[in-house]
Amino acid sequence: MSIPLKFKRVLLKLSGEALVGKQEFGIDADTLATYARQIKELWEMGVELAIVVGGGNIFRGVQGEGIGMGRAHGDYMGMLATVINGMALQDALEQFGVHVRLQSAIPMDKICEPYIRRKAIRHLQKGRVVIFAAGTGNPFFTTDTAASLRAIEIEADVVLKGTRVDGVYTADPEKDQNAVKFDSISFADVLSNRLNVMDMTAFTICQENKLPIIVFNINNPENLRRILLGEPVGTLVS
Repeated sequence: MSIPLKFKRVLLKLSGEALVGKQEFGIDADTLATYARQIKELWEMGVELAIVVGGGNIFRGVQGEGIGMGRAHGDYMGMLATVINGMALQDALEQFGVHVRLQSAIPMDKICEPYIRRKAIRHLQKGRVVIFAAGTGNPFFTTDTAASLRAIEIEADVVLKGTRVDGVYTADPEKDQNAVKFDSISFADVLSNRLNVMDMTAFTICQENKLPIIVFNINNPENLRRILLGEPVGTLVS
């Protein structure tokens, strides 16, 4: 008996920093395995799942600027970091028996497929998890923007943005104990209140295409499953 799902096709956005775990940088094996188990559970539920992972645990473009490096050069290095993370996540998922394809916006045919929209959709239809790496393939764009763009291209039902906090607040809850959480909020209210959900380019892509965003705490292992079952988790931006 199949489980009724709130969303059939989703795009999960993971930050590179989420993979650090208790380390200062790099990839924590236990954290990676925890995320892989959560993703496997969604895959077993029949969700068509695509993932965009950042690279901030290894390198960020703005780091390069801090040492005098050109922004474009630094951003390309950051894109390569997302490929490393994508490969690590692919391997972790495959160890759990999940069928995975890694696609890169920058061609690297020795280690992953090039990003081809129709091929990505076909993988999803065949029950494979698709990991999108190397951002958009262009400097000056974040992996949030890549997540929004890929979600529109594959006709996802929602963008799930996993963070360290459990939703969108009136202020940073890690700094302001009086911050109030929104259960749901409109795109217009996010803008008028200058709330930080995604970078402006990424946010505008979702707004213009009426693609909802759910911001939630990725470190609660039950949250992904609960979202797909339609339970109120995190903050819905729509």
